[in-house]
Amino acid sequence: MAKIVQVPARAVVAYGVNPTARFLLRIGVTPNAVTIAGTVGVLIGSYFGAMGHLVLATFFVTACALTDVLDGTMARMRGGSSKYGALLDSSMDRIADAAVFGAVVYYLHTEGNPYGGMVAALLSLAFGQVVSYVKARAQSLGLNADVGIAERLERLLIVGFGGLLSGFGLDWGLPAALWVLAALSIITAFQRLIHAYRTEPVPASAGPTADVNDA
Repeated sequence: MAKIVQVPARAVVAYGVNPTARFLLRIGVTPNAVTIAGTVGVLIGSYFGAMGHLVLATFFVTACALTDVLDGTMARMRGGSSKYGALLDSSMDRIADAAVFGAVVYYLHTEGNPYGGMVAALLSLAFGQVVSYVKARAQSLGLNADVGIAERLERLLIVGFGGLLSGFGLDWGLPAALWVLAALSIITAFQRLIHAYRTEPVPASAGPTADVNDA
């Protein structure tokens, strides 16, 4: 669960996501289908963003990104996510992130790269991938890296907020949001690396060695 928006996310799950998840499962929709549909929606929204329709793109991407919560809730209601479901979800997240930030870079390029926003967008994309990779790699090694001030949901919300500001005429809004996001992503990546280091088990001592003179 995302850290910055943890309390609001709980409210969304309690009052919106759970009933929707139950309904979709009841009519035969699978979590994997929701995962794929959400990614397709993000790709469409990203196209709108690249074409300069920032307000429409923000609402579209945000709505579709919430399926990341919905499919996980559906999986838990079915008794837990399958290994393939977890792999599919992570893969679709990476595709969606690349589409969102690719669209942002394209849009900023057409606008003359105001306030160095393209650099911030590329940093956000790169370190966003690092944030996700560190957690996944740490888990595969038996370490814990489930910390950080900016997880995926926060990153998308920050970009969306900046997109709304720029969409309503504040040209500095999107670049400013991207610079904030770049800083938070870098901090989160190092938070996870440090936390994983601290959770590594201390190797068991081999015990005292026998002194050959005592033999």
